[in-house]
Amino acid sequence: MLDFTIVPPFAAAILTGALWTVIIAASAAVISFAGGVLIALATLYAPRIAQYPVRFISWVLMGTPLLLQLYFIYYGLSQIGVNIPAIWTGIIGLGLHFAVYNADIIRICILGIDNGQTEGARSIGFSKVQTLRYVIVPQAVVRALPQIGNNMIAMLKDTAVVSVLGVSELVLASQQAISETYRPFEFYLVAAAIYYAINVVLEFALRRADKKMEFIR
Repeated sequence: MLDFTIVPPFAAAILTGALWTVIIAASAAVISFAGGVLIALATLYAPRIAQYPVRFISWVLMGTPLLLQLYFIYYGLSQIGVNIPAIWTGIIGLGLHFAVYNADIIRICILGIDNGQTEGARSIGFSKVQTLRYVIVPQAVVRALPQIGNNMIAMLKDTAVVSVLGVSELVLASQQAISETYRPFEFYLVAAAIYYAINVVLEFALRRADKKMEFIR
């Protein structure tokens, strides 16, 4: 039978792990959003010689598992003298992994903006860069928000992968409790409930943001 009375002694460690999960996901979300915008702009407007490496890196990140990418950043780069702490490996790895997916969404939304918007901006004296910055990109981001929100939810769940690097996020904190109690079901159920609660809060925040942006669309 399940016995949840064994959970309270480990509550502090598990909640700390949940806090680190949120911190990692939030930090990676910033990287994935900013990186997505930059990659989308590079693939659309950069000189062709600069587009090739960006497209290649995007292809690699889309075509390989997240876990392999984390191993490459953490263990592979250390062989050439680039030592990145485990938590930053998780943040950077997650951020880059989802940046390429956000970039595809933003790129499609940019292409969906009516050409009249660009023509109107240029007619009042905006440069190409100003047109992108003040007219095109903001509208594209607003249109892309629901899909980017879905990627953020997926990213939150994928933070569990960072546990393989020894980062004491929610999954690893639960596993450490299990190693002392030999009661996996209770702690995995608690971890699942915490993930679900965080997702509910995130989905609520994204829905509120989406409703506020509806008038812009």
